[in-house]
Amino acid sequence: MYEQMVTARYYEERLQEEYLEGKQPAFDISAGPIPGELHLAAGQEAAAAGVCAHLRDDDTVTAPHRPHHVAIAKGVDLKRMTAEIFGRETGLCKGKGGHMHLFDPDVNFACSGIIAEGCPPAVGAALAAKKRATHDVAVAFLGEGAVSQGGFLESLNLASVHDLPIVFVVEDNDWAISMPKGRVTDVENCAQRADGFDLPGVRVDYDDAIAVYDAAADAVGRARTGNGPTLLDVQVHRRMGHFMGDAEAYRPEEDAERARRLDSIERLADDLRQRDVEDDDLDAIRRRAEERVDDAIEWAKEQPEPDPEAAYEDVFANPPENWPRRPATSTGGDD
Repeated sequence: MYEQMVTARYYEERLQEEYLEGKQPAFDISAGPIPGELHLAAGQEAAAAGVCAHLRDDDTVTAPHRPHHVAIAKGVDLKRMTAEIFGRETGLCKGKGGHMHLFDPDVNFACSGIIAEGCPPAVGAALAAKKRATHDVAVAFLGEGAVSQGGFLESLNLASVHDLPIVFVVEDNDWAISMPKGRVTDVENCAQRADGFDLPGVRVDYDDAIAVYDAAADAVGRARTGNGPTLLDVQVHRRMGHFMGDAEAYRPEEDAERARRLDSIERLADDLRQRDVEDDDLDAIRRRAEERVDDAIEWAKEQPEPDPEAAYEDVFANPPENWPRRPATSTGGDD
């Protein structure tokens, strides 16, 4: 878990450097090697590492628009993910999806830029696993700003009604874009949403990978043994803006300082030291993680950009010539 977390943290820091190239001093979102928005998850690594430690490749994971730490914890190909973020031909989606729409079928991972949109597909994967009796599970990650969305609430309902093998993981970073949690939800913590759907709701009150691991062991274990869904609410701390270029004028400095102080990676490092892991070993893990990230970024930047004509491929609007077409007939008002 420690190696996954330091990999994810360094990955976000390096992406920040690459992203800001050409966008300063006057921020231009269209400039630089990574145009468009970029949402980074520095400070939220413990939720992903603690949950995904219990998962297998055949288990399905969906993530929101802040997905890289979850993808790394699930085992998504780091080089191809990075190529996708840079819009390169060898990316996971041929450079067409960008960082919010990553898809790796080798480890059953997907994400979406639409709030709470990962919940319904995860429920579908859980329903399929139950019907096939595979003992696979699904996990849907979302932010606390998504807990009032219909996609999330309907997914909770369907998962409960059908007793599905799924875990919903709310990464509660206290901010729904620029809105503090207290202004967008009326419950003390998001785990209480489970009460209305007759399923367990569990809250991890502090950003601790071991505490998340323990809570996830129960939740994933319940799902895998046919005992139904769980809603897991994990307190995390966003160390960067909602998106790169966010001036965060809405955020009190003491809140940002608290996020820096309550660092889950340093907490886990202290736990490891108490278990007689030497600093040299921790340093070796960090060096290995940094080398892996640097290699992935350099590899991605060397990859070819897609042919502009490829924009017309893999889309429904332009089916191939042999695509089966529905006859152009009409029988009137019943169509």
